[in-house]
Amino acid sequence: MTRTRPEGVITRGTTGINRLRRVDRWMIHDPGILAALRAADEPLAIDLGYGARPDTALELAARLRTVAPTCRLVGLEIDPERVVPDRDGVRFAVGGFELAGLRPNLVRAFNVLRQYDESEVAASWARMQRQLAPGGLIVEGTCDEIGRRCCWIVLDADGPRSLTLAWDPRHSERPSDLAERLPKALIHHNVPGERVHAFLETADRCWDMAASHAAFGPRSRWARTVELLRDNGIEMLDGPRRSRDLLVTVPWAVVAPEPYSQP
Repeated sequence: MTRTRPEGVITRGTTGINRLRRVDRWMIHDPGILAALRAADEPLAIDLGYGARPDTALELAARLRTVAPTCRLVGLEIDPERVVPDRDGVRFAVGGFELAGLRPNLVRAFNVLRQYDESEVAASWARMQRQLAPGGLIVEGTCDEIGRRCCWIVLDADGPRSLTLAWDPRHSERPSDLAERLPKALIHHNVPGERVHAFLETADRCWDMAASHAAFGPRSRWARTVELLRDNGIEMLDGPRRSRDLLVTVPWAVVAPEPYSQP
């Protein structure tokens, strides 16, 4: 492993078993993530900022290996005191946004940038992007303390590609409940006049219009909501699939902060 100086600051390190299950479940079904992993005979994934315990890194490795059996995973922490001995085929090391000099096919960076200023996001993204293997992807996002509400952005070497929202229908009444867990690049833009605010308002309106489907359960209601979102001109990259989560993925252009030009 290349020795480089870690870039970033030590954050709180809060974590928990299965906290990131929703993003993990999504990743092992997403065609873009699967393509990134299958681009190499032995793909490398990094869990950046796994926190005070290695649980989520070990969980990620196990889930990725169900679709990419030869996948190698490295858990990186900027705080040397949090680095644990290697276990279950997962390596652990000190590292930050420079990714310890590694060239991964996939990076998951969850609940890391949430503790930074918005002005620091672009540079942090760019530093990780420079380290990606060809065709590599970054999944950068935020979730609540036990992973009931999650939002994440997918980036490639050129920039952000999409935003995904995922939540447990038992703990959220409306799509906009996820606003407090938007990634740092978006959370301060949830105000009138911004795209992400308009998207969440439209999602709430469509959710309300789909109330007649509530008798069949929240997933049926969400399926109708997705149909209504499309009817309202919202482009989506995937629709509802058989999942215990409520999910929606939209192109970055749907929610990108003003001003924004498509790459």
